[in-house]
Amino acid sequence: MSSGYPEIIQKLQALANANKAKTLSQFFKTGAGDYGAYDIFWGIPVPLQRPLAQEYYNLPLRDIKKLLTHPVHEVRFTGALILVSHYNRSDKKEQKNTLDFYLNNIHLFNSWDIIDLTAPKILGEYLVNNKNYNILSTLARVNNLWAKRAAMVANLTLIKKGECGPALKLAKQYLSQKEELLHKATGWMLREIGKQNQSSLLNFLDQYASQMPRIMLRYSLEKLPPELREKYLKRRYELH
Repeated sequence: MSSGYPEIIQKLQALANANKAKTLSQFFKTGAGDYGAYDIFWGIPVPLQRPLAQEYYNLPLRDIKKLLTHPVHEVRFTGALILVSHYNRSDKKEQKNTLDFYLNNIHLFNSWDIIDLTAPKILGEYLVNNKNYNILSTLARVNNLWAKRAAMVANLTLIKKGECGPALKLAKQYLSQKEELLHKATGWMLREIGKQNQSSLLNFLDQYASQMPRIMLRYSLEKLPPELREKYLKRRYELH
């Protein structure tokens, strides 16, 4: 059996900070009924986790899965960092194996920060090179918040390459979603589209601003000039 997993746990435990753990527990909303209910933190900043990801980039997928099923948030996040590092250092065949592992275990990436780390750098990077956008539609249909957020946030990589169509298509579908974390992710991607191609964002807003959840709309407007922000906010509130 690989010694990597117990070594990683031991090294992370040595970095634990009780004061930071308390702060992180509050930030990630771990109270009953919250999206991060009962998650456990050791108080380890991400920069201290990154060297472990580089050191153990070749950790077997079975051990990465053990990290991802751990009750402590930073252990799972480190597992996600390792998976990203593993993907970046792999050939095309192994990248496909890593992607399949990611998609088959998407429910284990169960926090917005873990999804936001992995979706653009694994799924997004894969789609840039392979153009199989049906993966996004399939993920978006899964009855799981994290799968749905991954489908949206993976578009960050595509948008930065000038490919905005898949995100705009998904954004239409997410207008009716109830989860705030999906509203935020969608607004974020729309904002990124606006930075690349403002007319594409404005066309979307012309059609859908009146239907958009408040947070989704506000996120999407953040980089627009004040007069445009006012225009689309007014349009929404006039109809609600």
